[in-house]
Amino acid sequence: MALTLYVDTDRWRAHQSAVLEAFPGLVPVAKGNGYGFDNMRLAEEASRFGANLLAVGTTYEAARAKDHFNGDLLVLTPYRLGEDPVPLPDRVIRSVSSVEGVRALVGARVVVEVMSSMKRHGIAEDDLVKLHSAIEDVRLEGFAIHLPLDRTDGSDAVDEVMQWIDRLRGARLPLHTVFVSHVKSDELARLQREFPQTTFRARVGTRLWLGDHEATEYRGAVLDVTRVSKGDRFGYRQQKASSDGHLVVVAGGTSHGVGLEAPKAMHGVMPRAKGVARAGLATVNRNLSPFVWAGKQRWFAEPPHMQVSILYLPSDVAPPAVGDELVAHLRHTTTHFDRLVDRRA
Repeated sequence: MALTLYVDTDRWRAHQSAVLEAFPGLVPVAKGNGYGFDNMRLAEEASRFGANLLAVGTTYEAARAKDHFNGDLLVLTPYRLGEDPVPLPDRVIRSVSSVEGVRALVGARVVVEVMSSMKRHGIAEDDLVKLHSAIEDVRLEGFAIHLPLDRTDGSDAVDEVMQWIDRLRGARLPLHTVFVSHVKSDELARLQREFPQTTFRARVGTRLWLGDHEATEYRGAVLDVTRVSKGDRFGYRQQKASSDGHLVVVAGGTSHGVGLEAPKAMHGVMPRAKGVARAGLATVNRNLSPFVWAGKQRWFAEPPHMQVSILYLPSDVAPPAVGDELVAHLRHTTTHFDRLVDRRA
């Protein structure tokens, strides 16, 4: 009895092929929990469709991925002076976001990250003059710019990249390859037309692995079903049942990511109103679970446990049987499955 990720493998791979066609030279990204699939599975998928470069989040992820992917590995987290050393093969390329970092990586293969409007990390325009001499001692694989997902000010992603191309040109830095994140296929094509002597490679994760929502589905197995009457006490905190119904124990708890949610940026009145409503319900211990039964998401009876969740079903809803599976609407990037099942035609 498990929390299972079901994958319609043929459909999933068809979507991968469509994305690869739309983004020539695409660099697949496998980081964190592997977008819900596990990084090792994604490394093997990247090998299957012939990628020559795989982007990973950290040096630790690179150390694990190297045995599952035979091409080059690009570490996205920038090198920092004094970081813990991790033994890595020469086919690993380090991202660097400071002149000092470049100077510390003598002989290494590096991609230099420039500071985008994200303002997260990157070399500033004023430091480009210092970079010119620093790159003489490294093997420069290219430059990179990590763009924001949303542009609420109406600015254009291509314009931002072009401005950086002009700055790098002005500093007389080599522009054979530029890696970009969060661009659309038409934007990538515009950049390639504008600068035909430079190869632009899009680093793509979410769109590649999760772009077809119908290709995957989480389901939690029902472990137990118990009838309760109004006033019965239950659970860790021994709260009282508010009415007659059933408690349904289903696979999937906090260790899987159930009940855990990353903060969301909200735009507009309606999303904010819904957020306020959810917060108000939570103050009276009313929290909607991700599990669906009889066409509706069901309420948690109490906060999820480590490996299971307990749901409450009112008496007018026929309960599932032990062994049934409930669809779960879970965020891939925060979920860890017990097992993955490939469904092929």
